[in-house]
Amino acid sequence: MIAILQPHVPHYREEFFLGIQKRFASKIYCYEADNHSLVNNFKNASIKTERIGSRSFGPFFWYNPIPFLDNDVKKMVLMLDFKHITTWLLLLTRFIHRKKIILWGQGISIKGFLKYEKKPFVMVKWMASLADGVWFYTENEHLLFKKELPKLTAVSLNNTVSGLNEILDVIKPNKDQKDTLKKIYNISQPFVLIYCARFNEVRRIDLLLEVIQKVDNNRFGFIIIGDGSSKPSFAEYSHVYDFGKVYDFNTKKDLFNISDIYFQPAWLGLSIVEAMAYGKPIFSFERSKYVYQCVEYTFVQRGHNGNLFKDPNHMLAYLESLQIEEIENMGKNAVDYVKTNLRMEQMVNNALSIL
Repeated sequence: MIAILQPHVPHYREEFFLGIQKRFASKIYCYEADNHSLVNNFKNASIKTERIGSRSFGPFFWYNPIPFLDNDVKKMVLMLDFKHITTWLLLLTRFIHRKKIILWGQGISIKGFLKYEKKPFVMVKWMASLADGVWFYTENEHLLFKKELPKLTAVSLNNTVSGLNEILDVIKPNKDQKDTLKKIYNISQPFVLIYCARFNEVRRIDLLLEVIQKVDNNRFGFIIIGDGSSKPSFAEYSHVYDFGKVYDFNTKKDLFNISDIYFQPAWLGLSIVEAMAYGKPIFSFERSKYVYQCVEYTFVQRGHNGNLFKDPNHMLAYLESLQIEEIENMGKNAVDYVKTNLRMEQMVNNALSIL
């Protein structure tokens, strides 16, 4: 039996856990309430989970260790988070309970990335060194920790999402089909950028608005999918088409098929995996102390499957000379990147390789 700790299980993780359960009997213990994912604009997965007791003490966190010490549990997958007091306890008492521990995480905090991308935070490095193995989200963090800890048993999962095969099977529309879809949704601009993510304070929505305000609104349209506490009103912009939260697959497919480019100014995460599967190059801004980017940022290869800009003016200058052939080539490269690196069966197999 494998015991797995998670805050909650959103819909995009369902296929991953089902893949693990095909190989190993497992239980998933969640410490956040069932409605937490809904509050954060996620759908809950339909996979079975069990609630575990927990408490916070400032930045530190305690969860009930008893389920992980059950006699049937031979291995556990915990979170690579140095603030989890219980995880330290379980790591330091391995010689007593004799259960194998895999840690799963990014390895570097998003807001501390520039500080720790060359040398990991010592507490995280120590935590990783105590484990039997580590699942890193991406190859970038995997290589960094292997350099610091050469004997570490670790693997990059190549973090991805459920449902990619269905997206990859979507037939890309030709120009006439795209024009027909545009008429259905009353979108008139020849180039369309799409944003599909939660709105929060780290997404740099101010940069999104700056680009929206400065582009030629007869040439560029923007499709908006998403909701959240920091979402502004787009009512004043005639070239912005706001659809709010969209979970219907056919509607979402249409909106991505209409679009030419996926644009998210900051905090690039798993949303770009879905966008690349639809054949959309990823446009964003370079990581800096003002622009936070998640670890999936490294999936974007400048000029190949997307572009990373210094600031809005840099992006606007590029858009002025935009050619559809270049966008289409980057879109094809984005699909190829997903097929080669980011299929869910690959993520499952990577995890199983050290489990």
